[in-house]
Amino acid sequence: MSLTDSSPGQIAKAASLASTSLATLSSNDRNDALIAIHQSLSQAKDTILAANAKDLELASEAAADGRLSQSVLKRLDLGRPGKWEDMLQGILDVRDLPDPVGKVTLKKLLDDGLILERVSCPIGVLLIIFEARSEVIANIAALAIKSANAAILKGRIFFLPYPAEETKNLLGGKESTASFHAISIAISRALTTTAVPNAAIQLVTARDVVASLLECDKHIDLVIPRGSNELVSYIKSNTRIPVLGHADGLCTIYLHFDADLESSVRILLDSKLGYPAACNSVETLLVHEAALDTHLPAIASGLLEQGCSLRCDSTSKAALQRSLTVEKAALLQDSVDADYDTEFLSPILAIKTVVPPAGASDDIALSLAIAHINSHSSHHTDAILTSSTPLAAKFKASVGSACVFVNTSTRMADGMRFGFGTEVGISTNKIHARGPVGLEGLCIYKYVITGRGQTAGDYGGVDGKKWKHEDLALP
Repeated sequence: MSLTDSSPGQIAKAASLASTSLATLSSNDRNDALIAIHQSLSQAKDTILAANAKDLELASEAAADGRLSQSVLKRLDLGRPGKWEDMLQGILDVRDLPDPVGKVTLKKLLDDGLILERVSCPIGVLLIIFEARSEVIANIAALAIKSANAAILKGRIFFLPYPAEETKNLLGGKESTASFHAISIAISRALTTTAVPNAAIQLVTARDVVASLLECDKHIDLVIPRGSNELVSYIKSNTRIPVLGHADGLCTIYLHFDADLESSVRILLDSKLGYPAACNSVETLLVHEAALDTHLPAIASGLLEQGCSLRCDSTSKAALQRSLTVEKAALLQDSVDADYDTEFLSPILAIKTVVPPAGASDDIALSLAIAHINSHSSHHTDAILTSSTPLAAKFKASVGSACVFVNTSTRMADGMRFGFGTEVGISTNKIHARGPVGLEGLCIYKYVITGRGQTAGDYGGVDGKKWKHEDLALP
């Protein structure tokens, strides 16, 4: 891995050349590089965490002044319980996954001595632009090397205000932090002992290069933004390179009246308060009106006790005022329409009642919830809590999000929890990779034909050869 302040063109070209070399390495060579990275990061733990502590000190001052959001501050903290360990374990988990490169997924006998294969291969060069998350460097390095992709990383911390119309704020912000440098140096030291070219993973330190990198479509094959809605939207509007990512994590849970009460309470507490700053944290709770008195009070009570603010529509607020203590009822807030389109990234939950017409079936109520989700959700992760198998089946089929869950927390939307080792990000695009994007999402495929001198002109016509087109067993 290299820290570089070269020009964007030079950076992209070096990555492209490195990707060609990386694609020829064996699975063992790439796995050995991951072991070396894990060992180097482990040995550099004290140095990296010390650098992270300095970043946190500066970031905390910015947060106290209102120049940095609390959600960004939390994401920057590598010392949060379990975060360092998860980062290192993710590298080993990726190493232990099957090699995604060179897998034959289709094999046909076109004719005797003429075989067609569809073979998985790396995308090529990835450009990852990320905000605040120091561990992203290790995550991306592991996934890129395992999938034989080169990666260019540009990490920044953006200070408030952050208006979407001000391009300078999207391209500006604080340069790479001490944490980024410390992690990159450890990875670079590791790669010098392996067959992986150092230029295969590059951390860009130069200022004001994002716009120019986005123009390098000749050498960069995919852009993966990890950050705010404004950043993702800007990148999508200012490059010809394909973009994989999501703008918001506006996740919704629909609570049907037949859901198990104890499970519902646990799921809501985890989804909202497990890590409120995460993009898979729930932001909106839709409640069937028949669950207002049976389920919502226990859920609301648990959330309020842990400091969560509840923004309720008039129907749910009235129900809670009847059942909660006076002290807790006084904490309830009135929702506004904008709350149901907001990614709070903090201990705030918007609650809306699903009111079907009198005498309507459960299916009608579910349809109303689905309509709300498909209109207001960011299509990241949405869930239903119900004991009805038919309702769960309809929910899974009708909600158009990347992750659709039944009776579990939205926080399950995570590459590590999916068994992917780690992830480069979450994709809400309707393309080959959706949801948590791990190794498979970083591979495409090529068609390979092996023949014995045949030509297209040999086939067709009255006297031409005939195609066999027989499916062959996969290796």
